[in-house]
Amino acid sequence: MTRAQTSVEINNLFAERRSPRSLDESAVASPEDLLAMLEAARWAPSAFNHQPWRFIAGRRGDAEFNELLSYLGEFNQAWAKRASLLIAVAGVPTTPDGKDNPTYLYDCGLSVAQLTLEAHHRGFVAHQMAGFDHEKAAQNFAGALPIAVIAIGKQAPAEQLEGMMLEREKAPRSRNELSEIVVKGFPI
Repeated sequence: MTRAQTSVEINNLFAERRSPRSLDESAVASPEDLLAMLEAARWAPSAFNHQPWRFIAGRRGDAEFNELLSYLGEFNQAWAKRASLLIAVAGVPTTPDGKDNPTYLYDCGLSVAQLTLEAHHRGFVAHQMAGFDHEKAAQNFAGALPIAVIAIGKQAPAEQLEGMMLEREKAPRSRNELSEIVVKGFPI
């Protein structure tokens, strides 16, 4: 895995994290691996401890995986079918007393970040997708609003991909410079 070129030393979980599409279709995530990822997500911070995240998890070959795969757009289906796990995340946009929860997306993002880092810690990679049928997914979430589907697996050689997917896989990692995203208070 290629390490990010960071301006200062950061933890390897962040510096080595990637979102590849090239996944090893023979790799298996154990029930314990999945449980640990979901447990890491469960312990994410949330405003007033509302925990607005909801998940549907599928292991390759089971009914949940196949259903989640069917929600994905054609582009994402082409590579995500090789994932060990597919996990859909949705968020409850209201508080337990029925008021709007303005931070539910932020809280769900924190939960997925923790799930992603636990996956990486266990030797997996995670690729989050917005390209799926949100209406179909919503039918399984009892009022929670679908946000993303996450493909998790072991990284495979990029050469199993073709065309634009291969180009993206081989492209150098990049991010905006800190000076572009820190509006005020840049430390140096």
